[in-house]
Amino acid sequence: MNSTITSREFGRMPDGRAVTEYTLDNGRGLRLSAINLGGIVTALHVPDRDGQSGNVVLGLPTLEDYLKPHPHFGTIVGRFANRIARGRFTLDGAAHQLSVNDGANSLHGGHKGFGTRFWQIEEVPVDSAANEVAIELRYTSADGEEGFPGEVQVTVRYVLSTTENAWRIDYRAVTDRATVLNLSHHDYFNLAGGGAVRGHRLMIPASRFCPVDAGLIPLGLAPVAGTPFDFRVPTQIGARMGEPHEQLQVAGGYDHNWVLDREPDGMALAARLEHEPSGRVMEVLTTEPAVQFYSGNFLDGSIRGRDGESFSQGAGLCLETQHYPDSPNQPDFPSTVLRAGEAFSSSTLHRFGVL
Repeated sequence: MNSTITSREFGRMPDGRAVTEYTLDNGRGLRLSAINLGGIVTALHVPDRDGQSGNVVLGLPTLEDYLKPHPHFGTIVGRFANRIARGRFTLDGAAHQLSVNDGANSLHGGHKGFGTRFWQIEEVPVDSAANEVAIELRYTSADGEEGFPGEVQVTVRYVLSTTENAWRIDYRAVTDRATVLNLSHHDYFNLAGGGAVRGHRLMIPASRFCPVDAGLIPLGLAPVAGTPFDFRVPTQIGARMGEPHEQLQVAGGYDHNWVLDREPDGMALAARLEHEPSGRVMEVLTTEPAVQFYSGNFLDGSIRGRDGESFSQGAGLCLETQHYPDSPNQPDFPSTVLRAGEAFSSSTLHRFGVL
């Protein structure tokens, strides 16, 4: 089974720069397509129990659709994934004001986060013995971009493994002055390839989560035991969404950070998603301490996908591996500070199989 990389022009930016779509194929039915703009994953085909591949991420028809405002379909998320309260934080005694794009808060890097930026993209020579095929994306975020201090050079690598039938994301970054950094990926998964995800079963190995205020800013940590937020055993996503729990009402469903029960180092399981009718299973493993589970609450049917389908509430779900939201303002949370001379690195693996 030979892995391959192909490419085609996906369109042109308003300034004339060509956007290329690369398609990685691991030779076992796993196929990923991604473009320069935002590092967006435009499609991810995964085999079902009968060996038939289907696209399991939500995507848009054209580059022009991705250039319009959309809810981060398939994007790299940065400079800071998730929310920072009031778009403000203090670092080394200096106050920083970020662009505010989510009510009073900064979300996913501001008005023009990493998911809207033009990345350099190219094939990566990989030793054939590794049974991998990869592309690498590079972007330099200027000092002061969206209010963040420091010039940050970011490298993101998408790797398809033939051995594991998996997609791995490797993040690397360096800065020339102290800043805050929280990188993630914002794919909307639907293992059925269409319809709603409420019937999917989800497991998250986490005994704590972050309850939030009306602006979805964390209010510390709370136990999941005895709440609709306990996914330590596989549970249908929609099974408890109608319960009168304050946190479900605040977020309009699930849009919270789960703190993983894990050892501090290495890769650990962050989530397992199952779709019984197709037999598809996705396990998410990460070096990160947490995962944001978002149940697609704000999809309102106004955006249409590649095949003309309408993306309504629950058409897809996100499992964003990350550090905690608002970490720069919450000293009890793990630090997201990156200093000059340090190198940030993080990896997340999506491993696919069948029931």
